[in-house]
Amino acid sequence: MKVVVYAICKNEAAFARRWMDSMSEADAVVVLDTGSTDGTAEALRALGAKVEVEVISPWRFDVARNRAMDLVDEDADICVCTDLDEIFHPGWRKALEAAWVPGAGQAAYRYTWSFTPDGREGSVFWIEKIHRRHGYRWTHPVHEVLTWVGEGQPGPKVWARGVQLDHHPDHGKSRGQYLSLLELSVQEDPEDDRNVHYLGREYLYRGRWDDCIRTLERHLSMPTARWADERAASMRYIARAYLEKGEADRARVWYLSAIAQAPHLREPLVDLARMLYDQEDWEGVLTFTAWALDISERPRSYICEADAWGSLPHDLRVMAYYRTGRVAQALEEARQALALAPKDPRLGKNVEVLERELGA
Repeated sequence: MKVVVYAICKNEAAFARRWMDSMSEADAVVVLDTGSTDGTAEALRALGAKVEVEVISPWRFDVARNRAMDLVDEDADICVCTDLDEIFHPGWRKALEAAWVPGAGQAAYRYTWSFTPDGREGSVFWIEKIHRRHGYRWTHPVHEVLTWVGEGQPGPKVWARGVQLDHHPDHGKSRGQYLSLLELSVQEDPEDDRNVHYLGREYLYRGRWDDCIRTLERHLSMPTARWADERAASMRYIARAYLEKGEADRARVWYLSAIAQAPHLREPLVDLARMLYDQEDWEGVLTFTAWALDISERPRSYICEADAWGSLPHDLRVMAYYRTGRVAQALEEARQALALAPKDPRLGKNVEVLERELGA
């Protein structure tokens, strides 16, 4: 099979060599440079990539990605869309070919979106940016998705186990354009529930609490918004907005609604436990963190958040047990928290203090 990587970039010369080394298992690499001024295009060409330069104005991610896809040879079998701040683990080509079947449409593979300060995986989920050459186009100005536009039905999705892509972003880059592009996306397709959800979440990030609540309540009212995980996320974000507004009682109701909507997720349980921790409701903390820890299967969707699957649930339980006089249980939780984040000095100090208190 002919496998071609394609990407868009702007001012990412610092990532060029690392990215090209990672993509070297492909038969070809093509890039659309959207106006770099730091020598990115020249660096990529010197490393073997085919690079075209085109300024996309007004800027849209879908237009840029489609122009990059157009650079892929017509006879390619598999297209692999990545960004320059992402790298595959070695052996990805072999694992992809082993998973691919004749007529397949897309491949899903494991993606580490963020890492903790000590280098451990943070947010992990599965994405689907590998696809057959013909029949797909990118849609939406931001948070763009692959959409089937070919004749008939798309081929089956395959699970490419063994393909691992890591995201190591430039945190200095601005995401200031996201809000306006999301507003445009909803304006263009107001009945797309996914876009409405993302817009409400963006309002939360910007501290626009009332806009967040209004937008996400609309998301929950949409007949197409049926995915329980995303509905629960909207409820959690509404709860956070109310909490920021100082309306803890309303936040509690929304957190409980999120738990009821998706009882298989840790995230709503941990969010509520964190709120109860701030309220010093120690038994509530223990109840909801215990429920969260009983969930052992980590979801493959982007809804999965690092905090809920790291040391936080155990860390919350440390204080809850300690403040209710159960020091031995607090020490056990402190040790479990430290095992999940061994380089965190605060967690290490917690263990030391509790061991000293118990004479352990």
